[in-house]
This record gives sequence, C-alpha cells and structure tokens, in this order.
Amino acid sequence: MIGFLRGILAEKGDGYLVVDVNGVGYLVNVPSNTSAYLKSEGEEVTVHTTMIVREDDVSLYGFSGKGELDAFKKLITVSGVGAKAGISILSSFTLEQLRQAIAFEDARSLQKANGIGKKSAERIVLELKDKFAADAGIDPTAQGAISQDAAQIGGRAEAVNALMALGYSRGEAMNALSNVAEQDLTTEEYVKRALKNLF
Repeated sequence: MIGFLRGILAEKGDGYLVVDVNGVGYLVNVPSNTSAYLKSEGEEVTVHTTMIVREDDVSLYGFSGKGELDAFKKLITVSGVGAKAGISILSSFTLEQLRQAIAFEDARSLQKANGIGKKSAERIVLELKDKFAADAGIDPTAQGAISQDAAQIGGRAEAVNALMALGYSRGEAMNALSNVAEQDLTTEEYVKRALKNLF
C-alpha cells in the first residue's frame, strides 16, 4: 500500500496527476480542487494516497491532506458511491463544506456534484451524517442539529460562516446552531439565536 507520494508534478490532465518520484511516474486520480492539482508542472507535490484494486484495474487516488483522504474513504463505503463519485464530490466541495452539508442533511447540495443523483445523495446523508457530524464538531443528538428542509439547512450553513466571520471557531458556531430548535429561519435569525447560546 502506498500511503503518500512526494515528487515532481510531471503531468496534469483532467482529474489526474502524474507524479515523478525518483524517475517513476505515478498516475494519481485527484479532485480538481486539491492543492496538488492547482500547482504547475515541474513543482514539488505531496499527495496522500489510497489504492483501489478491482478485477480489471488498479488505481491510485490522491488528496492534499489526510482529512480529504478520510472523507473519500467514508464516501466510497456508501452503497452505489464509487471512487469516481467520491472524487466528483470532493471536487465540488471543500472538506468543511462537505462535512457541513452531510451533518446538516443537505442532500440537495450534494446533488451539485457530477454523477450524484437524489437517491445517492440521500444514502450518503443517511449513512454518514453521524460520522461527519463528529468530524465537524456537531452534537447530532442536540435538538435542532438536523433539519429536513434544504432551505433551512442553507440558512444554518450560512449562519456558520457568519459566526466564523465574527471570530468564533467552526466548532463553536456549529454547536451553538445545533441548539437552535426553530426552523424556517433566515440566516440573520439563526445567527441571533446562536449568539444567545454563545453567551
């Protein structure tokens, strides 16, 4: 098993890199927003990798950090979500956005990723919400932590960003919002109620 590669970015294509490690070129499938993919050919890159072996193929998948790699491994445990879909999701969201969307059951947002339909998005949320809530610092048992309406979730998600802009950590913001029981609130209303939980 190859845990990570550090070498020179020899080639970059649609969704993949070729990393030259001491004269050996490793083709690595990567999300389009990972930091290694954003570098120029000839620069040094480090990618954390996992290998997937199938009957007719052996492929390497690489990520800028262990957090992305861990998220990818969790995503592909979901029935119907393969490596290609996992890469597509991680290309469409930052790690923080992904954790937030799954923890707040925002299946609609997940459908923005290429190849992810409604059923796949709902399965991802159902099977991974507790794991991603823990990663995001959310108490999934807290009242109001999980909402069924994507519009409500969007307001909560925007409120997290607003609270972080006020100087609170992501964990503090998300925990405060998880205790807001009301639904159908605007972002401003979520922020106001969350601030009460922070004092």
